[in-house]
Amino acid sequence: MSENYLSNFVQSVFDAVIDGGTDVSKGVLMIGGDGRYFNDKAIQIIIKMGVANGVKKFWIGQDGLLSTPAVSATVRERSGSDGEKSFGAFILTASHNPGGPDEDFGIKYNTQNGGPAPEYLMQATFANTKSIKSYKICPDFPEIDIAKIGSTTVVSEDGISSVTAEVIPSAENHVALLKTIFDFDAIKALLNRDDFTMIYDSMHGVNGPYSKAVFVDELGQPESVLMNHIPKDDFGGGHADPNLTYAKELVAIMGLDRKGGKIDVAGSIPSFGAAADGDGDRNMILGTQFFVTPSDSLAVLVANANSIPFFSSRGGLKAVARSMPTSGAVDLVAKDLNLDFFETPTGWKFFGNLMDSACVFKGKDYTPFICGEESFGTGSDHVREKDGIWAVLAWLNILAANNPDASKPLVTVEDIVKKHWSKYGRNYYCRWDFEGVDKAKATAMMDKMRSDTASNTGRTVGSYTIATADDFKYTDPVDGSVAQKQGIRFLMSDGSRIIFRLSGTAGSGATVRMYIEQYESEKLDQTVSSALEELTKIALDLCDIKTFCGTETPTVIT
Repeated sequence: MSENYLSNFVQSVFDAVIDGGTDVSKGVLMIGGDGRYFNDKAIQIIIKMGVANGVKKFWIGQDGLLSTPAVSATVRERSGSDGEKSFGAFILTASHNPGGPDEDFGIKYNTQNGGPAPEYLMQATFANTKSIKSYKICPDFPEIDIAKIGSTTVVSEDGISSVTAEVIPSAENHVALLKTIFDFDAIKALLNRDDFTMIYDSMHGVNGPYSKAVFVDELGQPESVLMNHIPKDDFGGGHADPNLTYAKELVAIMGLDRKGGKIDVAGSIPSFGAAADGDGDRNMILGTQFFVTPSDSLAVLVANANSIPFFSSRGGLKAVARSMPTSGAVDLVAKDLNLDFFETPTGWKFFGNLMDSACVFKGKDYTPFICGEESFGTGSDHVREKDGIWAVLAWLNILAANNPDASKPLVTVEDIVKKHWSKYGRNYYCRWDFEGVDKAKATAMMDKMRSDTASNTGRTVGSYTIATADDFKYTDPVDGSVAQKQGIRFLMSDGSRIIFRLSGTAGSGATVRMYIEQYESEKLDQTVSSALEELTKIALDLCDIKTFCGTETPTVIT
């Protein structure tokens, strides 16, 4: 909100985009966001700057609202009345971070494929921010009423040129796309069963209008299935991050505590629960007193993908990718189903590169494609972002396929996951987040582990042997680009893993993420904490976070 700060960044992006060869006077610039504090003012600034930089047409989400996956869908799917397509979009979001006058604000740029800006554009933008001396803006361009759907055209005084700003329905294109992916009739039949109930928590983020459009308007459910579905600029004072800690209201309704343990609940518990984050690209899936880890969710979706029309109608799922810290549960499914498999760094742009290059990379077509991250993000090649409501509908479609006869007992979320474990085994897995730690001290901790990788390789720790300690490095198989320092890994000889990363999305301070994973083929009914007890102690010893950051107590456990 400080003077010129937003403007300098936006101009740095415009300069990078224009210098990269994009003619912004052709095509449409899309603008929208998660509705957090300052979004409305930022939208008007970006419009005025866009005009000064040569943009002739804008699409703006009604009330400034566009979820991250909806931006991707709209960029890819929508054509204007004149056939124009979007060349890119500004998304005003800080994702799952808190909102409000004293909290976080975020802005990112997505390109014409609907996905996050590639590395070269990010680096060019960063370089521009270090040397910018001025920015372009048309201060007299009129404010656009973003609450009202429709077009506003402003003609120059000489009558030679004009600019059009069109306010579009936020959910229209995304919901239309989702209807082509899933069997809405089968999902509706499931939702109408007497023994099935659901609840969906938008956490006062942008997904409220989308959840209403899907579950109420399309699937005929009462509005009571929706929780916190009115967007608020501070997310109702909460932390719009869909996990066991921050979605505490939903978690309690589903009969669970913040560690996923069962609690007593007065009255009945819904059959299915789900939550979204602030910008609608993340999801959490819950059954009755049962938490589905994001890693297990990805594996189950891949194993059952061909019950979803989007995949079955295209010859079946062909490829899957996961981020490196995500558990190896999906690896087992990919091997069993003979799917092409990729392990990438954290960041959706790496998945997008694989999907965009599917038709030319080594002469193979890797679509249909499913990808996912342990940080509650899942999606497919229908867009180039993770898609929270897509994941929820995918689960409902799979539940519907497992419950074709309403006269038979309900096959539950827990039933599906446990059946999956009985076939593939179970990857006991958890992530500890240490939020708000001193960045310099956290960096020093990471540097120490990085320098010790050679000496730790081959070392025996407790009942484990570290087969390899390294710093994950990724060479993109499509364009050959290299991503380094993507996480410190301790790979045990029995297949267990310990991983450490510094989060790139923390708003203040630093967030250290610690990932712990143990595979079991037979002991499937342990609690996660007991299965990982020794490995957790080893992890804390290996990183020595108590010495570096002054704590061994995580802020969030998922």
